[in-house]
Amino acid sequence: MSEAAVEAERDAVIAALVPVVEGIAATFGPVCEVVLHDYRRPEKSVVAVAGSVTGRAVGGAMSEIGMRIVARGDEARDELNYVTRTRTGQTLKSSTMVLRDSTGAVFGAVCVNLDVTSLTEAHTVLGALAGIGRPTAELPVTTFGNDIDSVVDVMLDDHHLGQKGPWAVLDRPARLELFRSLDERGVFAVRRSVEQVAARLGISRASAYSYLAQARAASDPSPDPTGGHA
Repeated sequence: MSEAAVEAERDAVIAALVPVVEGIAATFGPVCEVVLHDYRRPEKSVVAVAGSVTGRAVGGAMSEIGMRIVARGDEARDELNYVTRTRTGQTLKSSTMVLRDSTGAVFGAVCVNLDVTSLTEAHTVLGALAGIGRPTAELPVTTFGNDIDSVVDVMLDDHHLGQKGPWAVLDRPARLELFRSLDERGVFAVRRSVEQVAARLGISRASAYSYLAQARAASDPSPDPTGGHA
């Protein structure tokens, strides 16, 4: 199949799913948000959205979950029924289902987010009344936003919280680990992200590319040093 035919096929799949997005959100009501992503334009991947759980809009950015899927490429798999917490305190039960063309290539995703905050609170109260309440496990925090740069910034800030100090005091293994972790989380799957990370760390773009290449070389003996994500 020619590249033009594959692109036309992908366009047709996206167009066919737009009314499905509306239908799913209408079925579950105001606690549901459904987002359709086209990963061919990762910085503005949202092409349709119904509901308003995370506040995304058409033309908005993918979350860090989407960035992770893009980083995994065609090896990505559906992520179903995972529970996370937003930075505003909402508890979400979500599923992300990848879209593939007839060649098997991943090019998008449908994401369903249910705001289960009230249900979680009710469960806690009922458990306490019944004397069977248990401490709630800390949920991972997911960053949602319409600006991809803000998502990258938050992910970088989160990583630094776990570090022993600023970039200047990190030794070489710790610096490589930082770039490896950011790469695995999909930070470098979007354009200009290397430059953005370099600016935040106070290093040159060339140094950032060098650290990224070294981190990838340590994980894969024969990687593309830039991964095509410059």
